[in-house]
Amino acid sequence: MLTASQLNALQDSFAATDSILITAGAGMGVDSGLPDFRGNQGMWQAYPALGQQRLDFTQIANPTAFKRQPRLAWGFYGHRLKRYRETQPHSGFDQLREWLHQQRKPYFIFTSNVDGQFQKAGFDADLIYECHGSIHYLQCTVPCQQVIYPADALQPEIDVTTCHWQQDLPTCPHCGGLARPNILMFNDWHWIDQRQQQQYKRLSAWLKQHRPLVIEMGAGTAVPTVRTFGEQFAPDFIRINPREPQLPRQGGVALPCGSIQGINYLINHLT
Repeated sequence: MLTASQLNALQDSFAATDSILITAGAGMGVDSGLPDFRGNQGMWQAYPALGQQRLDFTQIANPTAFKRQPRLAWGFYGHRLKRYRETQPHSGFDQLREWLHQQRKPYFIFTSNVDGQFQKAGFDADLIYECHGSIHYLQCTVPCQQVIYPADALQPEIDVTTCHWQQDLPTCPHCGGLARPNILMFNDWHWIDQRQQQQYKRLSAWLKQHRPLVIEMGAGTAVPTVRTFGEQFAPDFIRINPREPQLPRQGGVALPCGSIQGINYLINHLT
């Protein structure tokens, strides 16, 4: 996958680094069977009812949707919550966790994914920064208070033909108004980021102590948060991406493949 000179440079970089920063976008979950919502066609294939209404991701992943069509918005997010709960992280998660343990290099994870798959795969929750929040927490839509709470008690029942929430809508325990996932959405001015701020403080403290090698997986350009963050560490940078493997001008290494294949390649060549 890499030329001999590229591989030698990567091995030298790995040997010299004192830590690993894993950055991950939606493509990380594709090998687990999760959709990455890349473009309207992929979105509408996963949610035909939204396709019939010609709603794209930015329209449904928007606080306004909870005001205008709360049962549809909760149908979309409730279905995702149920699916994420039922999905087992792909084998690459376990392989990556074990490899990091064997290398005995400190690590941290920066992810835009809201699915909680890293925690489910056994990674230390205190070493994960979820920049867009988590679907496993809820908040008030207003919000009436700056508090969030777990979504554990929520048991979604969704009409998949209409993408509609079937039960009583989730409500805020403080004011009784409509609740929503504690996720940063498009045009979102009411996201409560207290949990993410605590995560970011831990990440910032970690970065003050380390100059990591970045391993980025499945991060696209449509919402470039993950790519932009990881690129600041180039050329100590590995991009695993089958569709958009282009590197920043500072350099790095590109592996044009999916997450599992890329993880296996690194495990076999970086020891």
